Parts: sequence; C-alpha cells; structure tokens
Amino acid sequence: MGVELETDVLKAVSRSFYLSLRFLPGPMRRPAGIAYLLARASDTIADSVSVPAQDRINFLDDFSRQVRGDVGKLPWELAEGVCDEAERILLLRSGEVISALETLSGGEQVLVREVLETIIGGQKLDLERFGEADDENVVCLSDEAALDDYTWRVAGCVGSFWTKLGFQTLGKGFSDSPEAELVELGIEYGKGLQIVNILRDLPEDLKAGRCYLPVTNTEDKVGLMKEFSRWRGRAVKKVATGQEYSNKLAKKRLRVASVLPAMLAEETLRMMDGALFSRLEERIKVPRSKVYGLVLNAWISR
Repeated sequence: MGVELETDVLKAVSRSFYLSLRFLPGPMRRPAGIAYLLARASDTIADSVSVPAQDRINFLDDFSRQVRGDVGKLPWELAEGVCDEAERILLLRSGEVISALETLSGGEQVLVREVLETIIGGQKLDLERFGEADDENVVCLSDEAALDDYTWRVAGCVGSFWTKLGFQTLGKGFSDSPEAELVELGIEYGKGLQIVNILRDLPEDLKAGRCYLPVTNTEDKVGLMKEFSRWRGRAVKKVATGQEYSNKLAKKRLRVASVLPAMLAEETLRMMDGALFSRLEERIKVPRSKVYGLVLNAWISR
C-alpha cells in the first residue's frame, strides 16, 4: 500500500483504527491496512441506501470476485451517490487497494481474502435480512445465536485475522502464547467490539428498520432498554478480553495497537451505563481529546 493511500485515504475513513495501525510493526502494518480499506469499501457498498438491496448484493459479489483476483466490476458507479467524501474517494480508488493486495506475500493474501470473504458474507446476509425493512417495518434478529453469528462475521473474524497475521509476519516476535489460544481471545474481543457498535447505533438502526438485539417489540422502550442493559453487561466482559489479549503480546507497540480499541470501547460502555434511550439518540461518542488521552495512557500502561 502506497504512502498516499495510507495517509490520504485510510486516515480519512478511520479515526480509531488509524491510531492502532500507526503503532503496528512494519511487517503487520501494510497487510492490516489493506484489509481494513477493502473491508471499509465493502461496507460502503453495503450501506449505499440509495441503491436497492439486491443491486448492492450484486455489487458485493462483484467486489468479492475482484478481491479474489477473479473478473468482477469495481464499485465505481456507486461512488456518485456516496455522501461522505472520504468513502467516495475510497470507492474510486478501490482498484488501487486491490492492486496493493496483489503485492503482498502469498500467505498474507490468503489471510486478507479469507477475512474479506467472511465480512462480505455477513454484509450480504444483512442486506438479505433487512433489505425490505424501514422505520415502520422493523426487523429484529431472531435470537442470541443469530447475533453471535453476525458479530463473528463482521468483527470476530477480524480478531482471528489479526492474530494469524501477527504470527505469520512476526512469529515468536508476536507472542509466546499458543496461536489457537490467542485466536479464540481475538474472536471474543472482536465480537465484544461489535456489540458496542450495535448498542451505540441502536436508535439509528431502528430508524433504518433494523434491530440487532433479539427483542419482540421495539416500540416497548422499557423492554428494549432492559435488553440493551443486558447486552451492555456482556459487552463489558467480552471487551475485557482485549486487555488480556494485549498482555500476551511480545512487543510494546503490538500491545498498544491491540489494546486501543478495547480502551475506546470501555470508555463508550462507561458513557452508556444507565443511559436512557433519549441519550442514545444524541449519539454517544468518545471526545477526540479523550481519545488522545487514552492513546497516551495505553503507551504508558503497556
């Protein structure tokens, strides 16, 4: 990945991940950055609400073929309808990111394509599930198993990817712990981070007709917030695995890069504690000044 892509594109589409990426050792940084940009591009395709759901599924199929190195259309024609300038530029430059993917080592390409296949599969499932939903026809996940599957597809798999990439590029310089043990921790960590996103985005998702919490009546705000509180408690436990994960890594830069998402998530969860639905509607977000304070704290404490 060229310096321009990293500075002009990746930084623009990511606030927290870019901070983590800057701490990663060089051998991990480039493939992790490429994987992030590809995942963010597919997410932008999936979220292009001005395009019918089935068309977005078709675009994701084409993009997935491109990532695999097969023939497929790049999502350039979607870019015009993307409001966010950084995401629009990412779509327009997605061909450069795919070209950068092809310069990675064979093993790194396998890992990136593997995690992208899982993520895109989750995005397509989302469109199939919620494609016809709106604020008057809210669709909820059926049960806890469906939510666990969703969090695996869009985030738990990233924890597995991060771990496998670390061992592949750094070997024992990544960790002395067994790889299988760290993969499991990474999966739980990723799932926890996604639950935090689900809780934070609850009001916005409801307006779009989707609810990732397995409830029967989204109009019952008391019952909804009771479920919110229950899943917040679960998220606290899962995100805590990020601290454990980080402590098992060999180098300070690795520990800082890996623990930052946990620290940001923990702060978000703290801000959610006891929050009313009206507070969630105001959009809970960690202030930038606090983010930089957490970065400093991560560096000092690791």
